[in-house]
Amino acid sequence: MHNLIILPAAARFFKKIKEKPLELAFQNNIDEIIKDPYKGEPKTGDLSGVYCYDFFYNKTNYEITYTVIEKNNKTIVIILAGTRENFYNQLKRYMKK
Repeated sequence: MHNLIILPAAARFFKKIKEKPLELAFQNNIDEIIKDPYKGEPKTGDLSGVYCYDFFYNKTNYEITYTVIEKNNKTIVIILAGTRENFYNQLKRYMKK
């Protein structure tokens, strides 16, 4: 079993979700990532080392960005989550911090 860490930016987004079905969709997709951490699309350039996993819910594209730390047990770190709109700009700003 993989360890899961959710960084504060992603935790804030998850906390704001009001719709139970959307919350379940995120949970199901995170479960998929835990089963196969390399399922997401690996990014290159200034976002190298990061994977993005996207899914659609109610005609909206959502993204989950994470990284995999391979030490004793694999640890999956959820960096950011949200809608696709302006997602990569927000991710780049967050990664610079």
